[in-house]
Amino acid sequence: MPRGDKSAYTGKQKRQAEHIAEGYEKRGVSAKEAKRRAYATVNKESGGGKKSGSGRGKTTSQSSSRKKSHSSGKS
Repeated sequence: MPRGDKSAYTGKQKRQAEHIAEGYEKRGVSAKEAKRRAYATVNKESGGGKKSGSGRGKTTSQSSSRKKSHSSGKS
């Protein structure tokens, strides 16, 4: 995947980026810079491209639940 490829983004993320880019363009930012800023904003809010694939979207809280449930009986 070449740098700048937007294929990893969902349709919703692409729509969000377009809407954000329009706002930047209304403020006088160039179209290219507006698009760059818009995708940076989408990345910040959602963590980047979210299309399904191996190892994506499988977040679990097992490690945090293990820490909470693990306690010694010693005082």
